[in-house]
Amino acid sequence: MNLKRNFFLIAVALCFLAACKVKKEEKTTLQEQILAIKSEFAPDKRVALFDVEVLRKNDIHILRGESDLPNAVKAFKERLTKENIEFVDSIQLLPALDLGKETQAVINISVANLRSDPKHSAELATQATLGTPVKVLKKEGSWYYIQTPDKYLSWVDNGGIELMDSERADQWMANDKIIYTEIYGHSYKDLDKKQVVSDLVAGNVLEVLGDSDVFYNIRYPDGRQAYILKEEAQDYEEWLENLNPTVEDLVNTSHTLMGVPYLWGGTSTKGMDCSGFTKTIYFLNGMVIPRDASQQVHTGKPIDSTQNFDNLQKGDLLFFGRKATDSTSEKVVHVGMWIGNNEFIHASEMVRVSSMSEDAPNFDEWNRNRYLRTKRVLREEEEGLINLTQTPLFKD
Repeated sequence: MNLKRNFFLIAVALCFLAACKVKKEEKTTLQEQILAIKSEFAPDKRVALFDVEVLRKNDIHILRGESDLPNAVKAFKERLTKENIEFVDSIQLLPALDLGKETQAVINISVANLRSDPKHSAELATQATLGTPVKVLKKEGSWYYIQTPDKYLSWVDNGGIELMDSERADQWMANDKIIYTEIYGHSYKDLDKKQVVSDLVAGNVLEVLGDSDVFYNIRYPDGRQAYILKEEAQDYEEWLENLNPTVEDLVNTSHTLMGVPYLWGGTSTKGMDCSGFTKTIYFLNGMVIPRDASQQVHTGKPIDSTQNFDNLQKGDLLFFGRKATDSTSEKVVHVGMWIGNNEFIHASEMVRVSSMSEDAPNFDEWNRNRYLRTKRVLREEEEGLINLTQTPLFKD
């Protein structure tokens, strides 16, 4: 009897080990598939969401999480089916159903602060300026998870946006607009300018209802009406028609931002970080470029990587950071713009001009030593660069 009992226990143990091995192999396969999908469809979590995990209950795998990428979810399920893995699909595709039809919005204040998490104490991830259309993906309390035109994902509180359904968003797009062109200013309740309605920054876009010799009568996305001095703004379509930015235009725009304070996550004239600064320069000249320096470096045409600054032209973007080694990868952490005369302008403590020349009073030894490469984005056409004359971002 003892011998039979021992054989039985050994058999049970072997079956248990075999089952554990199968489960371990399945778990490894599932993890590999998730990583493969992320690598293919969402390599940069700042601009694409595939937050999915697999739970096992009895012999069934439950797919749980959320994504704004239907093709990624479809590909993931197809791979599991091919591996003969049974599953229950509980992945939530965004936009979330509880949003109803209001899955679009327009930034409703001069500068909306967009956070990495749905709370005011969270990191400032980026900003979006008045009139920017955004996608709305989900809601948590009074916060909305949105995606900006450059695909950046972040949270905004409900005071920063005006929610819209597709019909209202289409109507807003069709309405005539003006673009605010001064670095900073205000809109007013009446023509006497005694009562401010809101502050304004360069690049704000508003619906225009009419005009006089001195003022534009404008309307905010939430319906507020106000007046803006005509000398501080321009008809949006005329602004587009006149866009043909030169390298000197880029330099001139950058100089208007001198002294603007450094703000981590800032992309407006109220405050900006290094990549927010270069992004703002190009936006005010009709081009939307990626948000972060580590994203901007992957766009444009390669110009230099050996400190041969003779090859650079004004408007080129210079990238700085940690060089790659045998054990570490390259890390881009800073960006500035070349303005000629061996100088570049960048946001570092404030917007300032630095030199690559050792004998110059503004020589920037720190950044010269960590210089990585230069890219040219002016008039380049590729994914990640939005030319407003070709893409109707604010006006159909």
